[in-house]
Amino acid sequence: MRRAVLLALHGGAALLATPAIHAQTAAPTSAPTAAPSTDQAASIQSVSIIGSRRVGNASATDTPVPVDTIPMTKVAEQGGQFDLAQSLANISPSFNSTRQSGADGADLVDSAALRGLGSDQTLVLVNGKRRHTTALVNLFGARNRGNTGTDMNALPLLAIRNVQVLRDGAAAQYGSDAIAGVINVELKKSLGCESVLGTGEYTKGDGSNWLASAYCGVAVGGGVLGITGEYLDRGRSNRAEDGNPRIIGDTKTKNKTIYANGELPLGDGKLYVTAGAQTRDASSAAFARGGLGSDDIPSRNSAAMYPGGFVPFIDGDIDDRYATVGYRTRLGEWAGDFSQTYGYNRMRYTIANTLNASIANRDLSNGGRGVSASQFEAGGFAFRQLTSNADFSRFYDGILGGLNAAFGFEYRAENYRIFAGEPGSYIDADGVGFGGNAGSQGFPGFQPGDAANRNRHSGAAYLDFEADVAPRTKLQAAVRYEHYSDFGSTTTGKLAGSFKATDDILLRASASTGFRAPSLQQMYFSSTFTDFVSGVPLDVVLAPNGGAVANAAGIPKLKEEKSKSATLGATWTPTPAISVTADLYHIDIDGRIVLSGRFDADNYPALGATLQALGVGQAQFFVNSVDTRTQGLDLTASHRASIGGGRLNTFLAMNFSKTKVTGVHAPASLAGFEDVLLSERERLFIEQGGPRRKATLDFDYTLGRLETDFRIVHYGPQTLGTFSGPPVPNQYYQAKTSADLAFTWAFSEKTKLTVGGTNIFNVHPTEQNADETDNGFKYESVQFGLNGAAWFARLSHAF
Repeated sequence: MRRAVLLALHGGAALLATPAIHAQTAAPTSAPTAAPSTDQAASIQSVSIIGSRRVGNASATDTPVPVDTIPMTKVAEQGGQFDLAQSLANISPSFNSTRQSGADGADLVDSAALRGLGSDQTLVLVNGKRRHTTALVNLFGARNRGNTGTDMNALPLLAIRNVQVLRDGAAAQYGSDAIAGVINVELKKSLGCESVLGTGEYTKGDGSNWLASAYCGVAVGGGVLGITGEYLDRGRSNRAEDGNPRIIGDTKTKNKTIYANGELPLGDGKLYVTAGAQTRDASSAAFARGGLGSDDIPSRNSAAMYPGGFVPFIDGDIDDRYATVGYRTRLGEWAGDFSQTYGYNRMRYTIANTLNASIANRDLSNGGRGVSASQFEAGGFAFRQLTSNADFSRFYDGILGGLNAAFGFEYRAENYRIFAGEPGSYIDADGVGFGGNAGSQGFPGFQPGDAANRNRHSGAAYLDFEADVAPRTKLQAAVRYEHYSDFGSTTTGKLAGSFKATDDILLRASASTGFRAPSLQQMYFSSTFTDFVSGVPLDVVLAPNGGAVANAAGIPKLKEEKSKSATLGATWTPTPAISVTADLYHIDIDGRIVLSGRFDADNYPALGATLQALGVGQAQFFVNSVDTRTQGLDLTASHRASIGGGRLNTFLAMNFSKTKVTGVHAPASLAGFEDVLLSERERLFIEQGGPRRKATLDFDYTLGRLETDFRIVHYGPQTLGTFSGPPVPNQYYQAKTSADLAFTWAFSEKTKLTVGGTNIFNVHPTEQNADETDNGFKYESVQFGLNGAAWFARLSHAF
């Protein structure tokens, strides 16, 4: 059985040659793979290499940009993490995904990002086709505030063949969002069946994980169809101190997922299909409400319902669907690829263990016990995306040393909807100022005025060339034009190249422009609740772009973010057992879309008067107002050796990244109030929402049937802001180092048992003043999270 080792470093690197490896002596989950030999390449059913459209390019060493390829078979069979986002976070230093706690809907979806930028500045593909983002826009939490992103955990681990991470700007090749890079998830379509059972929990005795997953690839019509089913049940964890009524930790989730992926011959080409669906029942805990003797009665609680206080639960019913149908064929000398992709994500909220205090207070005033319903349907939102592609490629071996030409077209239609909740989730039944707050505690429902049904479409065309201009030199050029129905047109370009200076050293560089279209979620998200401002009932509004409130405040129409990026790198392979790569990068983004602070009569009297005339007490907006600069360095090194009769594979990967806000450009109507538009606290969320350095050092030793894997993950320091602001000191999180340890026993080539632990030294973030953190706890969910050590076990079997 041939086993791929983890983390292949592409982009023209002359890498470590990896021979066929027996299943009992698999290489570590972090050693680099080589380019396949000719025989190996011929056995691969399909090869998808992001960053290059070269026809028949079975080796990513032909590409002039850095790409990491992470085979997922071992991760699915033996990994200590139970979902894709957390698995990648423990492997790839440039990839960050931290579970949030106390951040409303952001607790239910793990946002992921590359190189310290936002989750919506990383494009995610599945089998080379654009994957949809979530309907959620993150409004709270330390990571990805104001961003949408792709839900990586909607994809089952066992369905994935590998994950390719392009660490380079690629908007000229793939379109919007590819500013920080591109993640391509390649799904399996191989014959055979396998299954994995897993369990684990934190050493505190909570947060239990139960996993059952199975994959089976069957022959269909001369092709292969692979089907994966997965059930994942994750229990709630709680790290609140004794006596603290809060619940701080992992959300409770139940994921049911099914995916199919395959291809079969049809006429002169191949028909391929990918289809999947996931339902997720998730529940996060909101801030606690006090009981008898507290100010929360009657404002946020009822003595008749929760005399001892209560914790509302924000329950999310998440539905995610994805499908691609396509056809690859030859059109004379050209390879053609025609596809249609559908993506849909919906989240509906139910607020449980709660009350509407205004209803309870009205009931009390009318002679009742003082109760309301304890559960409300609070509405939600949905996002749908339809993408049509036509791509053409041809290789000319008689031009230069070989020239690949590609061009293509894309049409995309998107829809975003907001659903209103039931009246009890938002109404103020006893009237403003009469004691009971309006809406369901924990999360007030969306009002009818927030409801939306918005559409847009876009069209794109691109040209892409890759040439061997000399035996040791490759050049790549791409240009892309896109037109959006809501904000206009944009043109981006890219130039990249590699030069093999010696047999051991390869140099590579790239420069590109890029863009990110404002998401429909950012443009049209609306949330309204009523507050009592200076004795007057006024709405607090997150105002949609182009609406009456935003227009009255002089907020301009959202437009695209624009970027300029450059990389410069080298690879060094002094021996067949050693490989080293280094890549510097520089990314400037102009007009980043941010969520403003709240404007009102106190911090901006003139605007406050305008808002109050509209019945609005406070308002905040999405606006193109921030320029940033991100600079960093990616380093990798791998080594393979035979020691003590066994095989030791060592891998080191490091990322150093620094993002700095270089300018704040307020619209004319907000000029002079930049400190409200972007406070220091919000600036630090942009600059240091993710650690500025991260390193992974992995040792994998195999001796006979026993494999031992020891991984060290280091996270650099972070500084976050406080609610009070200066002169209150910022939150400083010291650098922390975590470690994972696992032992795998191979009963046979087909059956393995893995037991181990994650964060085995029980490391936690630096403690802070809970009154100054975003989640109201003694530390934010930063670096590697806040739950501490865990143990796990997995049993895998191939049929």
